[in-house]
Amino acid sequence: MKNILFIFILFLFSACNENPVENPDKLLGEEVMIDILYDIAILQAAEGYVPELLNSNNINSNSFIYDKYEIDSVTYYQNHKYYAADVKKYKKMYTEVIDRINSKKKKLEVKNLTIEGVESSSKAIDDILVED
Repeated sequence: MKNILFIFILFLFSACNENPVENPDKLLGEEVMIDILYDIAILQAAEGYVPELLNSNNINSNSFIYDKYEIDSVTYYQNHKYYAADVKKYKKMYTEVIDRINSKKKKLEVKNLTIEGVESSSKAIDDILVED
């Protein structure tokens, strides 16, 4: 009985690997993956809010991501699966994405208030928009 219990415990510890998903063929850095997740969040928001904007500019979200980061769909899905397998790391990554979105939102709100407070001088608006 002790042998069976020992084998079961040994099996249990060997099965509890830190990341049960294999490393992707082309492992993207954590910061790159955060950038990808940020871009996907922005594109999905645009698709939900103003889908005609992406359509009229012939922008396909998936193709845009693959071209921008010079990856293919397999690389993306392998990396997504790899990072998602570590729940704590994945949550931290998404927290960074949300923080980046909130930061960008605040900057845009400030620009909007500035534009509303300034006379509609094209020079003033150009100065504000050239900041980024």
